[in-house]
Amino acid sequence: MSGLAEWQARALDWLRAHAQPRDGAAAAGGDGPAGGGLGSVAVFDNLTFEQEQEQLAAAAAWQRAKLAAGYGAITWPPEHGGAGLPAAYEDAFGGEEAHFAVPRKNELFSVTLELVAPTIAAFGTSAQQRELIPRLLAAELFVCQLFSEPGAGSDLAALSLRAERRGSGWVLNGQKVWTSGARHAALGELIARTDPAQARHRGLTAFLVPMDAPGVEIRPIRQMSGGSSFNEVFFTDVVVPDEARLGDVGQGWQVALTTLGFERARSGAGAQQPGGSFAQVASTARELGVQDDPLVRQMLADLYVRSEVQRRYAEKMTQSATAGGGGAGGAPGEEGSVLKLMWSANLMRTSAVVTELLGPRLVADTGEPGTFAWSEHLLGAPGYRIAGGTEEIQRNIIAERVLGLPREPRPPA
Repeated sequence: MSGLAEWQARALDWLRAHAQPRDGAAAAGGDGPAGGGLGSVAVFDNLTFEQEQEQLAAAAAWQRAKLAAGYGAITWPPEHGGAGLPAAYEDAFGGEEAHFAVPRKNELFSVTLELVAPTIAAFGTSAQQRELIPRLLAAELFVCQLFSEPGAGSDLAALSLRAERRGSGWVLNGQKVWTSGARHAALGELIARTDPAQARHRGLTAFLVPMDAPGVEIRPIRQMSGGSSFNEVFFTDVVVPDEARLGDVGQGWQVALTTLGFERARSGAGAQQPGGSFAQVASTARELGVQDDPLVRQMLADLYVRSEVQRRYAEKMTQSATAGGGGAGGAPGEEGSVLKLMWSANLMRTSAVVTELLGPRLVADTGEPGTFAWSEHLLGAPGYRIAGGTEEIQRNIIAERVLGLPREPRPPA
């Protein structure tokens, strides 16, 4: 038996000792509300503040248990509290974990461990890395992403939140929007304009801002899917020390691109992803008794192939990114944009198939299991055509950086 096989066998024994196997229905997806055994198919959870707190607490407790056993930071280097193993080990553990009923990770959890932690590893000072990374990997504190503004969504370089030098620190004034999990975060990774005289991309600086600092105001935004996981955040004369800066002054654009690179690379990767899976769609078809209809089988086969291509592409990309070991390697490049497009397209394809299967059953909750629950997917899926960079931005990246096509005309910097 190879080293990986022996390690995987031990990991499976540990999972059996610490978690319950999923039943057939639950194995199709994650835990979740009102799915009639289907599991959650929501892209953005419709939870109260208290329910979201409970979800985070459960996910954090499971993460700490994994970390203590050597399975919580498999590809991270030992100096950050990880096991320092190749990506194949993480893939193997994720495949086994998918068969067990473990707490579901929400977006803030993923942002903290999969986006911000590796960004700090790439740009943080030794003190920031020493103090923060072990706590982030242990899910002891959470970090939200303070990038978008009312006038700077896809065009992040147009942001206007200002950070002005004052003594040995900085004073922040402005607004951020569409911030997931801000009410539960201890810190926010924030990109601010520190030099208005510089070109748009060059006058930006990144900070790690305490979300309970005086002058920070968080207002939840009600989404059409029902939840309020998004927030707008206002900064009024918020003072932070220079030690809160992440990277050099003027390096904010590189910091932001690195975080966004990790975000795109995680889109559609891993066993736990928001939104309905192929297995859940197939389960719904069986519940409706239409699984043998030739047209339905054709739709399901198409969705399965698309899902498998996405999964295998994500695995290959993860292995390439961590080929040298360590989960804090460089951010993925253009391949992350490809995966982002694949995932958002598959979410929309899942919506289309489910709509064909259910028809009017999507419109009202009649109590029939696994029908109206899909409305949470349909209402949330379009959001991922925007999150992490719009589809138009991803296509521009691929066209210009991969295919070598001429750049689109841009306004003067």
